[in-house]
Amino acid sequence: MDMATYLQFLTWPDIAAVILLLCAWLAIGWRIEHPSLKRPSVTMIMSDYRREWMQVFVDRDPRIFDSQVMTSLRQGTAFFASTSLLAIGGVLALVGNTDPLRGVAQEFSQGTTPTYVWQIKLLVVALFLTNAFLKFVWANRVFGYCTVMMASVPNDPADPRAKPRAAMAAELNIRAAVNFNRGLRSMYFALGALAWLPGPWTLIAATAATVWLLWQREFASLPRDIVMGQGKT
Repeated sequence: MDMATYLQFLTWPDIAAVILLLCAWLAIGWRIEHPSLKRPSVTMIMSDYRREWMQVFVDRDPRIFDSQVMTSLRQGTAFFASTSLLAIGGVLALVGNTDPLRGVAQEFSQGTTPTYVWQIKLLVVALFLTNAFLKFVWANRVFGYCTVMMASVPNDPADPRAKPRAAMAAELNIRAAVNFNRGLRSMYFALGALAWLPGPWTLIAATAATVWLLWQREFASLPRDIVMGQGKT
């Protein structure tokens, strides 16, 4: 069966909805990581705090608290990596077992849509989850690099190697956090992609809702006001 046969049951609204989903995923990610100076995102604000953390870290003695924070960050990335891997397995198992998919097809379209169309829709979900898994794994690895770099910072704050290495640790920490956030966004959009099962219009609505949710949390949430020093005290 060639590609044209696979795609003949996908309507133009289906194709447009998927393109919109992918464009929205890329666009909101770019906007979060490249915000305007007047309205920075939480991700970028926290990057500045991570740099300040490493500046304080140089003078902190003992550094047990910093070690505990890094352990917590790595545990978080490991948890989400495991969760996304389990989700990938579940989706692929559903793709491989056509009987449940046939039941879904009958419920939504009275059996007029072939099973492989539902498999294609679920594969889009699996692709987002796979991207999330890879981002979480890489974030965990980079947090590990950051931990090693922090361990190499001399105990003496006056040592000429202390501040440069702390600055490098800060940049590693920021890159790990960026990848972690990318993984989270992929999981958000994986959930949104499930809305394609009923049809393209629900996917468009879910895409809009996902973008709004991410924008609100990054640019208009109470935690953002707090880290900006504008929250209620």
